[in-house]
Amino acid sequence: MITIDVGEGETHEYASGITAGEVIQNVHGKKSGAVAAEVDGTERDMSHILDSDCKVRAINGQSEQGLYILRHSCAHLLAQAVTELYPNAKPTIGPPIDHGFYYDFHMGPIGESELKEIEKRMKELVKRNITIEREEHGNDSLREMFAQNPFKLEILDDKIGHDVGSSAYRQGEFVDLCRGPHVSTTSQLRWFKLTSTSQAYWRANSDRESLVRIYGMCYATKEGLKTRQRQLEEASRRDHKKIGKEMDLYMIDELIGKGLPVWLPNGEVLKSEIERFAVETEEAYGYVRVTTPVLGKKELFETSGHLPHYSDGMYPPMEMDDGEYYLKAMNCPMHHLVYTNSKRSYRELPLRIAEYGTVYRNELSGTLSGLLRVRMLSMNDAHIYCTLDQVASEVESNIRMAQEYYSTFGFEDYDLRLSLWDPDNKDKYIDQPGNWQATQDHLRQIMDGLGVEYTEAVGEAAFYGPKIDIQFRTALGREESMATIQLDFAAKERFELSYMDETGNENGEVFVIHRAPLSTHERFVAFLLEQWAGNLPTWLSPVQVQVITISEKHKSYAQKVREKLEIAGVRVSVDDSDNTIGKKIRTHRKVRPSYMLILGDDEVQNETVSIRDRGGSQKNGVDLNDFVSDIFAEISNRSKVLSLTE
Repeated sequence: MITIDVGEGETHEYASGITAGEVIQNVHGKKSGAVAAEVDGTERDMSHILDSDCKVRAINGQSEQGLYILRHSCAHLLAQAVTELYPNAKPTIGPPIDHGFYYDFHMGPIGESELKEIEKRMKELVKRNITIEREEHGNDSLREMFAQNPFKLEILDDKIGHDVGSSAYRQGEFVDLCRGPHVSTTSQLRWFKLTSTSQAYWRANSDRESLVRIYGMCYATKEGLKTRQRQLEEASRRDHKKIGKEMDLYMIDELIGKGLPVWLPNGEVLKSEIERFAVETEEAYGYVRVTTPVLGKKELFETSGHLPHYSDGMYPPMEMDDGEYYLKAMNCPMHHLVYTNSKRSYRELPLRIAEYGTVYRNELSGTLSGLLRVRMLSMNDAHIYCTLDQVASEVESNIRMAQEYYSTFGFEDYDLRLSLWDPDNKDKYIDQPGNWQATQDHLRQIMDGLGVEYTEAVGEAAFYGPKIDIQFRTALGREESMATIQLDFAAKERFELSYMDETGNENGEVFVIHRAPLSTHERFVAFLLEQWAGNLPTWLSPVQVQVITISEKHKSYAQKVREKLEIAGVRVSVDDSDNTIGKKIRTHRKVRPSYMLILGDDEVQNETVSIRDRGGSQKNGVDLNDFVSDIFAEISNRSKVLSLTE
């Protein structure tokens, strides 16, 4: 007999050879919701045999652990369906991800109809209730098993080695290399849906084989899946690409190139309003502004360390008559030269240099997505040159600045992350362990002193120093890095940064803080559109007031309304066409003006306006001068909430 600790102070005795699943069923019943077990802290299949005293815990399908196992198992289900329908397809890798899973296949491209067929086959496999079994194999056996799949053989070479075996999981005729654990049968994978396909590359290397990636979502319950489907419907409603097209904000043309957005007049208005606000804020915080070129010589980026550490993100060099030039992927090297252009005194520190610079990054075409992932990025970038004693106050100031920005834009769901280096990744980071430890400890002390909550993430630092990332959750639940505050300990040596201290001696202990509190224009606008579903606060709206006449005889008054609003600095457009009032409203609703003013006989006679807001509420008989005064105040105060129809 063996003694099993089943939790909550309980122990049970069982005959040796009982499975973890049998113990869980005995303790929690057949409807426990468990998908796997934890045996002495290690995740195991339900079929895992217990032959000695141990602790057994159920892993519920709705827990984070359980969902990971369900989604991993569903990836295998997808691979089984694909290989049955497309025998020549070669499965590569299929990991769980947030809300679901994907699997990459070396196969021909597929479309929506093929995706439906694959999902149909997956459902058939679920109904067949196929047992999922773990198998242990030696190296020779594994190589024989996957002899026709070069991708699996490469995984065997790289991750497992030539002399050891591994586990595989079999369900019917399908078998996949995997460490597990997995659910016991395919019938436990009922609540899934395939969502999309995209292109991928083996090992994320564009020089390697092109793959088809199939995405799906998976949940433990029907309600969980339905909730996620509702979220996706809301995501579609808030999709910045759809909204951006309706509002005529930007375009991306294949003739120009993927990931290179062109800001159209309405988008330029929105972008300029964000920039104006940032410039005003930075002036209040003591920043000076510069403009630097969009390209620089190879030697500049070698000096900064970007070529050895960030070359994959940069475009190939251009051969010129005086050397090699690169499009800049960052502004900091040029800002460092702005700093060294003059002899600096301790009285000038901290020196805060800002720029709305445009940089270019060599992103893979398959990763590009609207404004969220682009190759041309504009940002309110800045670099602060200061002493170590000044770092704390500058970091605090930048956190406060970011909080002020987000309050104005209506963003509330974000937190802080301390991003640290990975000492095992020598290629990614500057190899100065002492400096890494000291600067990481310094940032940690600063954040502890501020009393802010934060998490730590190893391997997320910049190559030249640790950073504080502001992690933002969009209205759709997606987590993105919104802003960054980076502490750079390498620039002082690479660019010989120094200042004359109080004693008249040259001091080389200049620390650089890189910061970009509003991400890039492109990503920030995508966030804004999703957050507000395109219904931006009035001060940001490209069209703040859309004037609509009921008939031709109201044209003259419409021009008077336009003039009064334009004098007050309001962005206004007039539609005095012959279209019906209903058609005019439907047409302009897509552009999402803050207010529509409907002008008819009563408005002309009384010099009033009828106000219709984006929610469909209408207020009639409002004095024109009162409306102009109220909207002027709303814009000037950068108010977040529309209120003129209340």
